[in-house]
Amino acid sequence: MEKITRRNIALILLRSDGAVSATVVVLGFLIGTLLVLVTGRNPLNMYHALLQAMTGVYQNLRGDWRWDVRYIGEWFTYSAPYVLCGFSMGFAARSGLFNIGGEGQFIAGMTAATLAAFFIPAIPVIHWVCAIFLALIAGVVWGGIAGFLKAKFEVSEVVATIMMNYIALYVSRIIILRIPGTDSRKTPDFPGTTLLNTEFFSKLTNGSNLNIGFILMILAAVLYWLVLEKSKTGFALRATGLNRDAARAAGIPVSACIIASMCFAGAFAALGGGIVALGSFRFGRVLTGMDNYGFTGIAVALVGNSRAVGTVAAGLLFGLLAASAPVMQDNSIPVEIIYIIQGVIVVFIALREGFRLFLRRKYA
Repeated sequence: MEKITRRNIALILLRSDGAVSATVVVLGFLIGTLLVLVTGRNPLNMYHALLQAMTGVYQNLRGDWRWDVRYIGEWFTYSAPYVLCGFSMGFAARSGLFNIGGEGQFIAGMTAATLAAFFIPAIPVIHWVCAIFLALIAGVVWGGIAGFLKAKFEVSEVVATIMMNYIALYVSRIIILRIPGTDSRKTPDFPGTTLLNTEFFSKLTNGSNLNIGFILMILAAVLYWLVLEKSKTGFALRATGLNRDAARAAGIPVSACIIASMCFAGAFAALGGGIVALGSFRFGRVLTGMDNYGFTGIAVALVGNSRAVGTVAAGLLFGLLAASAPVMQDNSIPVEIIYIIQGVIVVFIALREGFRLFLRRKYA
C-alpha cells in the first residue's frame, strides 16, 4: 500500500506544475524552520509573524488576542507590485522569452508616474489616471525596445533587458533630479490628486497603505488571463513560445509576437512601478539602487508557472514574506530567514525538471 501511495504522489508531481510549486514552497519553509532552530530561536515565532501579517490576529504584551485589519492591508500592498512584476516575467516566458528587464521596466513606470504627478494639471481622478497611463506607456516603450532588438536583429533579450535595467536606473536619476525642489534623496511632496491612497481604503484597513493599486493589480490579472488564454493574440504568442519555426510556418507573425510580448511585459512591470510611486510614497524618490521588485518578479513567475492564478498566489506569498519581516524582527527572528526561504524556493523550482526526470525513471 505504501508503494502504491508513493507512486500516486509521484504521478501527481509529474503531471501538475501546481503540485510541484506547492511542494517546493513547503520545502522552503521547512528549511527556514531548521535554520531558525540552528540560530537558537523559536520557529513558532516565525509562523506567528506570518499568521499576523496574513490574518491580522496577534497577541499583545498582556497576552490578550487582538485583530487589526491593517496588517492584511499592508500584506496586499506589498503583494501588488510583486504580482505585476511576476506577470511581466510570465507573459514573456509564455512567448518563449526570458525577460530579466522587469526592474528597468518597473523604474520606467515609476519615473513616468513621478513626472506626471508634477507636470499634469491637478484634476481629481484624471490626474492619477493620466499618471498611471503614462507609466504604462513608458513600460511599453522600454519593453518594446528589447523586443524590437530581439525580433529584428536577434539580440539576446537576456542581455538587452539586463543592460536596460541599469540604463533605466541612471536615466531615472538624471530626470528626477531635474524636477524643481528635488534634493539628493527625494522630490517635493506629490499633489494630493495624484495619490492612489483613498479615505475609503484607509478606513477599511485601519490606516494601512492599501490603495487603488491593488484594484489595478486585480484588473491586470484578469487581462493577463484573457489575453493569454482566451484570445487569438494569446494563442499566437503561446505558439511562438512553444516553437517559433512551426508558428512561422503556420502563418503566425513571429517578429510581431515577440515585440508585442515584450510590450505587454513592460506594461505590467511599469504598472507596478506606478503603483509603488503613487501608492506607497507621497513624494518622488531619487533612486540610488534597484528596488528589486523586478528581480523578485522572476521568482514569482517561476513559482506561479507563469499562469495567472499561480502568479497571483506566488505574489501574495512573496508579499506575505515581505510584510511579515518587521513582525519577525520584533519576535527576534532574523529577517535574513525570509530571503533564504525565497532563495530556497527558487532553487527547488529551478531543479524541477531534474526532480521530474528522477521520478520518471523510478515510477513512470
